[in-house]
Amino acid sequence: MIILATNDDGVYSPGLKILANALKHLGDVWVVAPDREQSAVSHSLTLHRPLLVEEVMERVYSVNGTPTDCVNVAVHGILPERPGLVVSGINKGGNLGDDVTYSGTVSAALEAAIMGIPAIAVSMVAREDFLFQTGADYAARLAGQVIRDGMKKDTLLNVNVPNIGPDEIKGVRITRQGRRVYGGSVLERIDPRGKKYFWIGGDTDNWVKDPLADHEAVKAGYISITPLMLDLTDHGYLDKIKGWEEILTPDKSSLSF
Repeated sequence: MIILATNDDGVYSPGLKILANALKHLGDVWVVAPDREQSAVSHSLTLHRPLLVEEVMERVYSVNGTPTDCVNVAVHGILPERPGLVVSGINKGGNLGDDVTYSGTVSAALEAAIMGIPAIAVSMVAREDFLFQTGADYAARLAGQVIRDGMKKDTLLNVNVPNIGPDEIKGVRITRQGRRVYGGSVLERIDPRGKKYFWIGGDTDNWVKDPLADHEAVKAGYISITPLMLDLTDHGYLDKIKGWEEILTPDKSSLSF
């Protein structure tokens, strides 16, 4: 079975290399990743220019595009057969709560799920001194479980690992996506020529308290595994506003052309 490893930190990121090595006992690992960092590009797809692919070494390819591009190019143009699993990471930094909507790491797994391929996104919750081996060991263990038991269709697993040694990990928690309260996240500055510019940053740790959320698990020293769905429909609210159909449908007799 082919396992595709990708990321959003670039093909030369040490986290990707360590992840690929950890997965090798499970199948034939191929790496297809961006040629440079593509953090926070979300689920973007390159449509306005051709994508260039370079073979870095055997079974390792770089693409001058987004993580989503990499999965598409790998599945439809590089790999000799369809992969049985896609693992994205290991990301330099957490992808917790609402941040999954911005994440290139999660979006690569999302693209695989759209294609019907089991997918896992893996991130280390830290800003520096990343202990990638801790994340890689648990990612490989989870990948083995997915290969044995399979995964629900249209779902991906978002994994966040505390940046601590394996002996310090307290265990694994199956969690739900947390919520972050954003505030002061855009900083206004003046450049040397007197022009105004903005830098997106600011608050990062203002979370809504939820003992079942991903961020709470990681904070307590547990690995968080959150199943994410492709279907973004709010089914409960859908039923509530069903009556709007008749209200909002224009009376054709009153329309003038």
